[in-house]
Formats: sequence, structure tokens, C-alpha cells
Amino acid sequence: MFLYQLFNFFFAASQKEEKSKYDLSLYKRGDLLEVPRTLFTHFGIYLGDNRVAHLIPDILPVITKNKSKIAKMVTNNRLLLGVITKVASVRVDSVADFAYGSDILINHMDKVCSQPPLDGDEVARRAEKLLGKVTYSLLWYNCEHYVMYCRYGMAISYQTYQFCTTVRKIVCSRMCAYLTALCGTGIMVYLGCVMPWTVSLTVLISFTIWMAA
Repeated sequence: MFLYQLFNFFFAASQKEEKSKYDLSLYKRGDLLEVPRTLFTHFGIYLGDNRVAHLIPDILPVITKNKSKIAKMVTNNRLLLGVITKVASVRVDSVADFAYGSDILINHMDKVCSQPPLDGDEVARRAEKLLGKVTYSLLWYNCEHYVMYCRYGMAISYQTYQFCTTVRKIVCSRMCAYLTALCGTGIMVYLGCVMPWTVSLTVLISFTIWMAA
């Protein structure tokens, strides 16, 4: 009995600490909230009254139609599987569920984006208007595209840009051109198919990568 009461005491204390972690007075309707989550940064729009609209992938709607389960906080496993299956929606969660234990940055994108933010009420109205299932793409329409459209009127993603730039530097490099030519030559020799068209194809691909570097 004593252990049960002790457990309840610590559980209640942890719940109280979790509730007090986020000061809701810091957030205004239409604010863009930003939190680190797993391998990327997650974004949402504050609607007021401890509500955050955010676009988030989630595998659970594919597995079950139980709305009460789906409405619970989206864990990282649910999120990552949702990314893979491209199942996502714009939903409303509490600040704590949205943040998933991370610290929150407020309107950090105002320093990055050249476009001035829209009025807070207009930002929130746009966010609310897009609630529901969406066609998700990690590169072309993710949570950052959603909030950038709501707050600045243009659906862009700096995370996507940085990712594509990094991939371009790796793929379109002189080293990649050398490796492509070397691998192509090795494959032709190994398979015994050194013919004009295979040589031309290897040279063309290597040359294209070289010129793009």
C-alpha cells in the first residue's frame, strides 16, 4: 500500500512538472513553433488555448480506425513509419504533445525568411483551413512547407533545400565522376561486354556528372 501511494506521488509530481514545462503565456495566436524531433526539425502553428496545428506523418490511421488511439500523441515510431508510407494529416494537439519533450523556438523563421509574416489571425485561419489528411512528401510537402505557407504565404522548406544541396554536392562531384567511370569500366571488363554502346554510356554518365560538379 505504501509503495502504491509513493508511486502515485511521484507520478503526480512528474505530471505537474510536465504541465508546467511550457509557459502558454509566451505564445500568441499565429506564432510559428519549432522543435527538434528525431532526425529533423518539426514545425507547427499556435492557434491559442494550448492548441497547435501541425502537419505530421502517422502510420496509425493505416492500422486502425480507432479515433481515440489516433488522437493520442504521435510517437517517433509512428511518425517515421508515416514518413515511409507517406501517410500524414494536419491535426491539432496540445503544446506538450506537439513539442514531445523538446524545447520550443518561437517565430525563429522570421529571422531566416525574407518575406514578412502575415497577421497572426490570418496565419491561424490558414492553418485551421488545411486541417485533415494531406498528400505528404518528405521533400516536396512536409511540416515546414505547411507552416511557411500559413505564416509567409509561400510553401518552401529550408530543410529540404539544405538536404538537396548536400546530396548534390555528394553526387555531382569530381570524385563521383571518377568512381562512376571506374565502376563502369570494371563492370564492362568483368561481364565481358566492352562494346561501343557500353563505353559510350559510361563516358556519357561520367561526363554529365563531371560537368554538373
